[in-house]
Amino acid sequence: MKTLMMLIVLCHTASAGVHIMQRMCGCEWDDETGELNGFNQFGYDAEDFIALDLQTLTWIAPKPQALITKLRWDTEKARLEANKYILGHECPKYLKKYVQYGKNLLESAVLPSVSLLQKSPSSPISCHATGFYPHRAMMFWRKDGEEIHEGVDHREILPNNDGTFQMSVDLKLSSVTLADWERYDCVFHLSDVSSDIITKLDKAVIRTNMAEKPTDMVISISAAVVVLALILIAAAAFVAHKKKKAECSPSCADNDSEQSERLNTQS
Repeated sequence: MKTLMMLIVLCHTASAGVHIMQRMCGCEWDDETGELNGFNQFGYDAEDFIALDLQTLTWIAPKPQALITKLRWDTEKARLEANKYILGHECPKYLKKYVQYGKNLLESAVLPSVSLLQKSPSSPISCHATGFYPHRAMMFWRKDGEEIHEGVDHREILPNNDGTFQMSVDLKLSSVTLADWERYDCVFHLSDVSSDIITKLDKAVIRTNMAEKPTDMVISISAAVVVLALILIAAAAFVAHKKKKAECSPSCADNDSEQSERLNTQS
């Protein structure tokens, strides 16, 4: 398989309008035959202008306008030798290194974290795996060690933001008794990995995001309203009492004292 490494440089000059000069240089390597090829070529306004022949270390001018450039560049021996070394040795060295880096990355398997999820007690249980690589994976539910299909819903594999993947498979529990839960497990298998990740169906490890029931919410809201109303009533009574006391004149206080003395005398 041929692998290519190249550098493309674009620049433009504004003489009579806008013109585009392109440069493309690099190397290619066939990792099956070991063949190496380097190239360094220029284009002008989207047409070939001049290119280097590494075999003869001369420049090729497909257009007459490039002939004067070819003749001048052919005399620059140090530049020609530098092109030969860079394109024939340095470029292939880094190309092979980067290919190996990529190969190691692509061939390295990353195992996921697997969780059991359930929205509500009546919802299916989802066996969810996330963070695995590559995407060549499969996941299924088993009963007594045998893969089952009835009551099972497989979800598609989706990409994560970090380049890994996620997937899930749901199990409907409508016909499964609590006593039979221990007979079920979820199996995640990643390609080229010998060991599988097996997760037993266990109520203790199921993660839920169940929201508060509507009836409970109504009760909570009603109780809060009643408490708030009582607080407001008490506050209003207290304010009214303080206001009435503040408006009371000294004569009121004297009358109250006289009435108290009369009552004591009569007693």
